[in-house]
Amino acid sequence: NDETLSLFGFGLDSFVEVMSGLGILHFVMRLQKNPSENADVFERRALRITGSAFYILTGGLVVTSIHNMWIGHQPITTFWGVVIAAVSIVSMWLLIHFKVQVARQLNSAALLADANCTKACMYLSFTLLIASLGYTFTGIGWIDSLGALAIAYFALKEGREAFEKARGELNCACVSDTCATD
Repeated sequence: NDETLSLFGFGLDSFVEVMSGLGILHFVMRLQKNPSENADVFERRALRITGSAFYILTGGLVVTSIHNMWIGHQPITTFWGVVIAAVSIVSMWLLIHFKVQVARQLNSAALLADANCTKACMYLSFTLLIASLGYTFTGIGWIDSLGALAIAYFALKEGREAFEKARGELNCACVSDTCATD
C-alpha cells in the first residue's frame, strides 16, 4: 500500500463504473427485446445506487483530501499510480479509437456516446498521472490530495448524471458536456 489517495479514488471510481456497467448490460439486453420500452424499475434503481456510490466516493475523497492536506500526509510512493495511469491512458485511447471506428461503420449514436464516456475515463487517468508525477517529482504531499479532489469532481458529475438518467432527464451515456436533455 503506497497510501496515495488519488490512486485509491481512481480505483474506487473504476469499481463504481463496473457496477454501472452491470446496469448497462441489463439495459442493452432489455433494448434488444423491446427497443421502444422506457427504463424499467431495475434500471432506475441501478442508476440511483450508482449515483449514490459516486456521491459517497465524492464525499469521502473531499473529506480525506482536506484531512491529508491539514496533517501534511505524504504518500509513500506514487509509482503504481504512474504505472496504472499510463496503462489506462493507452488502453482507453485504443478503446476510444476502435469504438469510434465501429460506431461510424454501424452509424451508431449510442456507441459514439459510449466513446465519449470512455474519453471521460481517459481524462480521469490523466488526472491520476498528473497527480502521481507531480508528487514523484516534487515530493509535495498535497499534490496527491489535489489529484483526489479532481477525481472527486469527476465522481460528482457522474453521480449527478446517474440521478438525472434515473429521473429520465438525461439521454446519454457520458459525462461530457455534449449530453442532450429530453
